Amino acid sequence: MPGTKGKKKEKEMDNKQQNESKQASAKKAGDSIKSTAKWMKSGLKDANISSPIKSVGLKLFFIIIVSIVACVLTVGLIAYSQAKNLVEKNVSEASFQTVNQVTNNLDIVFQTYADLTLQMLIDKELQTELKVLSTTNDSYDVLQSSRTVSDRMSTYIMGNTTITGAAIISTDEEDGVVTAGNNNGYRGDTLTKTDWFKQTIEQDGRLVWVEPSGTGIIASKSPNSIALARVIKAASRPYVLVMEVNLDAIVKRYQDVQLGEGSTLAVVNGAGQYVANEDLSVLGQPHIVTLPTEGEKAKFGREKMTTVEDASVLAAYQTSEITGWRFVATIPVEKLVEQASVIRNLTWLMVGLATLIAIAIGVLVVRTIANPLVKLRNLMVEGARGNLTVRSTIKKRQDEIGQLADSFNDMMTQITNLALQTTHSAAEVLQTASELTDASKKTAIAAKEIAVATDEIANGATSLAVEAERGSDLTNHMNAQMKDVISANEQMSQSATEVDQASQQGTSYMGQLIQKTGLTEEMTRSMVEKVDALKDSTGSIVKILDVLNNLTKQTNILSLNATIEAARAGAAGKGFMVVADEIRKLADQSKQSIDIVGQITAKIQGEIEETVKVLSEAYPIFQEQITSVKEANQIFLTVQAQMGHFVEKLELATTSIGQLDESQSVLSEAMTNVSAVAEESSATSEEVASLSTEQLSISDGLVRLSEKLDSVSRGLKESLSKFKVQE
Repeated sequence: MPGTKGKKKEKEMDNKQQNESKQASAKKAGDSIKSTAKWMKSGLKDANISSPIKSVGLKLFFIIIVSIVACVLTVGLIAYSQAKNLVEKNVSEASFQTVNQVTNNLDIVFQTYADLTLQMLIDKELQTELKVLSTTNDSYDVLQSSRTVSDRMSTYIMGNTTITGAAIISTDEEDGVVTAGNNNGYRGDTLTKTDWFKQTIEQDGRLVWVEPSGTGIIASKSPNSIALARVIKAASRPYVLVMEVNLDAIVKRYQDVQLGEGSTLAVVNGAGQYVANEDLSVLGQPHIVTLPTEGEKAKFGREKMTTVEDASVLAAYQTSEITGWRFVATIPVEKLVEQASVIRNLTWLMVGLATLIAIAIGVLVVRTIANPLVKLRNLMVEGARGNLTVRSTIKKRQDEIGQLADSFNDMMTQITNLALQTTHSAAEVLQTASELTDASKKTAIAAKEIAVATDEIANGATSLAVEAERGSDLTNHMNAQMKDVISANEQMSQSATEVDQASQQGTSYMGQLIQKTGLTEEMTRSMVEKVDALKDSTGSIVKILDVLNNLTKQTNILSLNATIEAARAGAAGKGFMVVADEIRKLADQSKQSIDIVGQITAKIQGEIEETVKVLSEAYPIFQEQITSVKEANQIFLTVQAQMGHFVEKLELATTSIGQLDESQSVLSEAMTNVSAVAEESSATSEEVASLSTEQLSISDGLVRLSEKLDSVSRGLKESLSKFKVQE
């Protein structure tokens, strides 16, 4: 854009001046703070502070400065921000209203051009001549009709100087172009290949607006023109009416509109490319801001946007209802808020003034609060070093500082009196501690002798108790073993009884098993005999099947002979031949059935032989089983007799164990009594020994406390001697 570099340079110079003003104000405030800080540091030189920043005065000084400056700066910046936002909002609204008015004015102009093309579209004379052009092949008629059409178009466009030319183009590329106004000599085959011409044909009578072209449209080769086109259906083939308008006439419609310094006005298409602008070199290029393409915001709106050069602008735009193009106005935000910068500069000025006021207040606070506090602190340090004669000289002040000084003097007086009284008491305590130490040492010697004698008595009682306890433990262990023996004996008796019952039951079961085994042997023998009989029966069946097989062979031979005889008899023997054939088929079926029965019989016979074989092998096993069962029965009878004798022996053992248990109970009770007496004696001895030991410990502790009291008393006397209680 022309002038963009100059505006950018001017903006940089303004920013530079503002930054220099800020730096000067900040430097001035910084110098004031530095000089004040040096003064305060020199005033606090005698305070013996390791770090001056830890001083209460400096803290109050900086808190006051920061609070006042922060409040002033916050209020100023908020006012500047609100003023800037208010200016942006008002200018945005006013710009949007202006854009709406300009868009409406342009729509009126565009509608005038559209109405003019509509008048041409319904002109009867024009339609008549176009019909002649589309139907005649006579050169003279074509020339006359073309001249008439050109004159009619000139009649319409001559009254409007903004129209540079018009043309009617046939869809047939061989036909010429009828023009009015300026003519650049375009041929019909050239114009019919343009995009706008194809789009006009597709719209089928609806108006199409043609954007500027680098090579012109129909009347000139300069890009500063637009056109509107529509289809005329007046003959056997359609024609396209094109009217070219000078772009300067459109630009002059809004050229006088002024939205502010650095503002731009332009007409852009749906893709955001320039259609009309004062600078013709940017036509067809993208606009400096990217406008929305979807939703309600694509039609109209006012937004804060960023240009391709990263400049912040207010953009207001409105879509034309006639052309579909958008009229866009942009205003640099920086220019809008230049007036608000006065508030910003005033804010920085007030910050500097507030800094000076805060410094004055800080100096006053340091003199009235920090310095007296430093003096009191130095007096306290002197008192902490042992000088109890120091007193504050602040007498005339009636505020908290004066009260603090009076309280300090009272405190030092009380501490001095307390130190004198403590020194006197420490001397008395030291004398008492010496006497207590001597008495404690004598008591400790007597307690040691008593403790030695008590320990010897306790050791003897303890040994007796240990031996008694050991005997009691052995007796209890024997008692527990006797109970285990009795329990084991009872379990053995019960187990022997159960074994006797089980042997009797086993003998009964073995008798039943012998009986059932004999029955099984007889059933096996009977089964062998029946299987043998079944084997003989299957042999008889095989013989019968052989006879039947021979009969089927004879029947087959007879049927064959009957067939031969029937064939000899000719037609008279055909019926007999059918019967013979059926007999032959029955004989074949009988043979097949006999073969199947023979196979089944042979299979049964084989299985019978296997069964006989298995039964023959099983029979000796059954005989051996009978023998084993009889032997097991004899074993059960022997076990039953032996268990009877064992039960009798267990009853005798049970009686003896019962008597032994009674004797063990008497012994256990006696050992328990002995152990209880020994334990009581040992406990008494230990209690006496414990008391003796405790007394010895107390005596030793008393000696230590006496010695410690003597040491503390001496240390207290030495510490009190460090305090200066008199001038």
